[in-house]
Amino acid sequence: MPITVILGSQWGDEGKGKLTDILAPEAQLCARAAGGHNAGHSIVANGVSYSFHLLPSGLINPKCMNFIGSGVVFHVPSFFRELEELEAKGLTTVHDRILVSDRVHIDLDLHVAADGLEEAELGASRIGTTLKGIGTTYSAKAARRGIRLAEVFQPELFETKLRRLADGYRKRYGDLFVYDVEEELSRFNEYRTKLAKYTVDGVAFMKSAQESNMNIVVEGANALMLDIDYGSYPFVTSSNTTLSGILGGLTINPKNLTEVIGVVKAYTTRVGQGAFKTEDLGEVGTKLQEIGREWGTTTGRRRRCGWLDLVVVRYSTTINCYDALNLTKLDVLDTFDTIKVAIGYKVDGELLESYPADLSILDRAEVVYHEMPGWNKPTTNAKTFYDLPIQAREYVEYIEKFVGVKIKWIGTGPDREAMIKRA
Repeated sequence: MPITVILGSQWGDEGKGKLTDILAPEAQLCARAAGGHNAGHSIVANGVSYSFHLLPSGLINPKCMNFIGSGVVFHVPSFFRELEELEAKGLTTVHDRILVSDRVHIDLDLHVAADGLEEAELGASRIGTTLKGIGTTYSAKAARRGIRLAEVFQPELFETKLRRLADGYRKRYGDLFVYDVEEELSRFNEYRTKLAKYTVDGVAFMKSAQESNMNIVVEGANALMLDIDYGSYPFVTSSNTTLSGILGGLTINPKNLTEVIGVVKAYTTRVGQGAFKTEDLGEVGTKLQEIGREWGTTTGRRRRCGWLDLVVVRYSTTINCYDALNLTKLDVLDTFDTIKVAIGYKVDGELLESYPADLSILDRAEVVYHEMPGWNKPTTNAKTFYDLPIQAREYVEYIEKFVGVKIKWIGTGPDREAMIKRA
């Protein structure tokens, strides 16, 4: 029963979708466990570019079933819109290859409206959310005021709970809360019948999938440093993006796991606010941004860029227990004369043991860098490890040694085929 879990090891946007797409041809089930339509996976397959947000990217494989697990927050309009967009790009039977747990919490337009107001209320301390209502949906879930998919099929209960939520936000924000509850109720009167086809008991479905020895690929959303507990809090998402979030969000038996893969970009990027110790606001950051085409799949925002931070990757490995790594976008570094990697943080001359929870300590920390020579040769579409220049191979091997995990895949371009697999 092979179950492979693919997780982001930095602040997201590492290129998780591409590895999912590579593994999906062998998969019978591709599943999402947490997050919502704030996720963004770009995949180029057979010359066509696809963007995934709420949907698992296993939908590219016409033989792969797909599942949205209980830990996800589910925005219904985005669900149907994405399915239509995939159909328009030539993917067949997508409506027949996607199921949704009846325990997902519904991300309503009400939550989207409240998300914008909460960000405005924070002012200069704003989190930098995608304004998709993700955090407000998880907040309602934690406060036991949320609405689950199973309750959508009970019209009176759904209406009662939705009106109660809307009244609560109106009391808090007054006229600033611009939202039409009647319009949302009307939309769900239409959605209710359409959603029945996709809705399943998520616990029973995953139990059956595991007992049937299905080949399962789990597609992580966001990344470790955006985890609500272990990320760079408070500038994080609102879900558990870790391995533990995968197990809980999909009810996977941990004894059934075959491989946990951490996806690592060959440099570091981040969208939104929050600490980023290796960020470069000068020539290096601009060059990484332009060559790497670093703007968000979901928001279109330009990503902040800087050198690879191995303090972050090792911290991520401690929490997620990776069996292997996928290093992506190595080709973006092809024209740098010198390449730097962060190998430590120092405060008052003392090396920190790990990534700190205290933001004041993080702010004071100085980054310790290791410098390596660049290779100044193209690596794009290299087929084997030994097709890479020796300096590029040394870069890969240095990362492996520092983190203590083997790099099994190396991405050398945007195409599906531009991926070296090492023995």
